[in-house]
Amino acid sequence: MGKKLSIDDLIAEKEKKETVDEGLSDEIEDLYDLIIPPGTPSYIIYDIVEEFELEPVDRSITVNIIESNERDVIALRGPLDRVQEAEKYLFEELRAWVNE
Repeated sequence: MGKKLSIDDLIAEKEKKETVDEGLSDEIEDLYDLIIPPGTPSYIIYDIVEEFELEPVDRSITVNIIESNERDVIALRGPLDRVQEAEKYLFEELRAWVNE
């Protein structure tokens, strides 16, 4: 059984490849989140992070299945144009993965 991908894995991978700019503010104005569906293969997530230079973040969302529960999910944050391109890529890759 493969290792379950966590947000910590993505963040650690991203931090290896870039230096942290101390001058960055915590504002997220003009940034958008792409919620990654649970069960998405990790290689697709890694490809999106690398190709579209999005920042992995941890999000909690309410899931209404039988009962209303809060669930932690992976989201990828970035400018609207890159998030939209990444969303298109994500659905293309998921379709290809399902049809294999």
